[in-house]
Amino acid sequence: ISRFASAFVSPSTFVPIKDVGRSVLPTSKQLYATIDVNEEAPRDTDTMEEWSYSYGIGRADGVQLVGDNVDGFLDVHVETAQDLPAGTSVMYIPNEVILSSNRAIAEFGRLEEAESLLQANGVENEMREFYLMVKILVELEKGEESPYYHYLNGLPRFFANGPSMTPFCYRCIPPYAARLCQKERAKMNHVAFGCKSRVQFLSEKTRGDSFLWEWAFQIVHTRSFEAPDGSGDLCLYPIGDMFNHATEANAAYVYDEAGNCYVQTTTDVAAGGALTMTYSDPTNPSYLLARYGFLDESSPASFCKLGVDWHISDELINMGYSTSTLLFYKDTGEVSEQVWDVLLYKYLGEADVGRQQEFYQAHMSGDYETKQSYHECYYEQTREKLLEHIDDILGELDGLSQKSAYGGAVAGDDHPRLPLILRHNDFVRATFMAVRSYYFPDEQYGES
Repeated sequence: ISRFASAFVSPSTFVPIKDVGRSVLPTSKQLYATIDVNEEAPRDTDTMEEWSYSYGIGRADGVQLVGDNVDGFLDVHVETAQDLPAGTSVMYIPNEVILSSNRAIAEFGRLEEAESLLQANGVENEMREFYLMVKILVELEKGEESPYYHYLNGLPRFFANGPSMTPFCYRCIPPYAARLCQKERAKMNHVAFGCKSRVQFLSEKTRGDSFLWEWAFQIVHTRSFEAPDGSGDLCLYPIGDMFNHATEANAAYVYDEAGNCYVQTTTDVAAGGALTMTYSDPTNPSYLLARYGFLDESSPASFCKLGVDWHISDELINMGYSTSTLLFYKDTGEVSEQVWDVLLYKYLGEADVGRQQEFYQAHMSGDYETKQSYHECYYEQTREKLLEHIDDILGELDGLSQKSAYGGAVAGDDHPRLPLILRHNDFVRATFMAVRSYYFPDEQYGES
């Protein structure tokens, strides 16, 4: 442990770590996985914390893990009990403890059959996830002999993201979000279930256990991050994976020259505040729901869902079509400039293709004056298109609300993800209503 890390580490009461990252491949004589991955199974977070200290994972004074009940399941996050200035190292994870896709490849060798299958199914970008998932399964087969047993046994069993949802869940969320969720589900089918038989060094029982593969996939898919050293390595940072997401994050991973990982504050954090990171684009809460299974209510803006069923041409992309630029701002009710550009471009395509091309060329050449004259000339038509889009989405949400309310009343216990889905839909609705109120204050929603 480096001299900088030694200040973090608490006295050890466990056996020191041995050969982490260099485990021997399982044999047919080894036990089947001993961790209960049923989503109702409890998380042993107390033992996990003790384990973390014995394995050299340290935390600064006042930095603590805090548990909350979220929809009946335990969620653990990181808080500070004292003021922390920017640049404070709040957590230390030794290099040897980090679970790494590069190390997994070095340990197992290239699994060529599995890689070919991943490529054939169009998920070659998830190769790192696959190897890290296999590493989790190898450790699970070792049971309590694994140095990671107590860490794994403290991780979530319940997930509320796209891969975990049922067909009923998909029918209760708007089409754009449902499409994202189903895409994440398809990814799990290819990365986990599609490759089970290609990992021959796992026991036959493990290879046949879909629940175990799903859990290992979910752990990697929702908790791993790319290493901050530019290596392209995908890593799980034990205990360092307890930082929740926030739009305005205040912490980040950094490495030292020995490959040890530190979590450092990027802003001042007041006592009692949560320590957070940004997982992905905060202006797309539907993606965060689909990938990670939570709603980011701190998001200042949301993708406006415009053009979900369109063919997205190169010209549309050049006009600014992107989920990160076509935004509705929930606090002000305003929309981004790109929303107006895309709406006008689409309107002109229906009304006058020649003028559409003139508008497009003005945009591409940076001719702001000409472009603005088009917006002024067609403002009412574009405004009408905006209202039509808003009311279409609100109508969809009304129908989904009735459907999910019925499902919850009939079989609420069978759909534990429904409360999150309803919060997501309410968030989308509130955002769209804010935009509607801002631009159409005299037009009540639902009036004929």
